[in-house]
This record gives sequence, C-alpha cells and structure tokens, in this order.
Amino acid sequence: MAKMSAKLAPPNTKGATVLKQREKPAKPPTAPSKQLDVFPNPSPKRDYVIQFQVPEFTCNCPLTGQPDFAHFTIDMIADKLCIELKSLKLYFWSYRNEGAFHEKVTNTILDDIVKAIDPRFVRITAKWYVRGGIYTNVVAEHRQKGWKPQPVIDLPSHEMSTGLHR
Repeated sequence: MAKMSAKLAPPNTKGATVLKQREKPAKPPTAPSKQLDVFPNPSPKRDYVIQFQVPEFTCNCPLTGQPDFAHFTIDMIADKLCIELKSLKLYFWSYRNEGAFHEKVTNTILDDIVKAIDPRFVRITAKWYVRGGIYTNVVAEHRQKGWKPQPVIDLPSHEMSTGLHR
C-alpha cells in the first residue's frame, strides 16, 4: 500500500490582520476592591427601587477559616447617587479571603453603601447557607433622616384575557 502524505497549505492571510501575542496585558486584570464607584441618579425626584442580587457571595469563618456562602439581596431607593454595578461586583469579591461573622459583614456592607451614596432607603438581606445544620438570615436597614416612603398603592389583579367570548 502506498504511503500518502498531505502537505497543508499555509493559511490565507491576505487582507487579514495577524494578531501577535502581547508580552503584557493592555490593562491590568480586574481585581477585588473596597471602592464603590458612583454615578448621578438619572431620576432623583422619583422614589424607585433598585435591586441587586448577589447569589455567589463568599467569605471565611473567622473561627475555622472555612468558607461561608451567602445570597445577598440589596433593595434601595437612591437619592442623588447610584452605585456602579462593576464596582459593586469587585467590592463583594473583596470579601472572598476575609474572615467575618455573618452579622458583621452584612452590617459593614450596609455602612459602606450608606457612606458611598447616602440612599433614601436601603435594606440588605443576607441568606447564609447551612453551617452545622443552621441557616442564618441577617437583615439590616438604613433610612435617610426625614425620608418617608410613598404610600403603597394596592392595584387589583386581573386575569389575562384572550379576547374570546364563550
């Protein structure tokens, strides 16, 4: 049987840009940070709820060093400033290697948000995953001095209609 060999043609690079490997990244990689960046509230005259869900929060138990996991929900009504999302992500990431009790870390996060933007209202609900057969939920709130929520409007619910009559 004859031995077959194939020669591969060089890639067609005509009209293409050949990318070269860089020795260094163009910009430093993203890293955890305690800095919360802010931007002006686009609707400061209106009370509206901003909700952040952080389902993958981790820190370490200060006694055992074992990882603790939590799902954070942050509900807030901003005043003049809002928190920029990427900085919030990096802020939460900064706790990954820190030791902290559930109550302490939840209240510290609340304090840092209040310090950064002074919201009209903020509630943080931290649902900590089971440790030793016990789930821990920590809820911490802040209300801006003098702020009063708008009254709740209870609208009736309506069934979806197809427009067809029977």
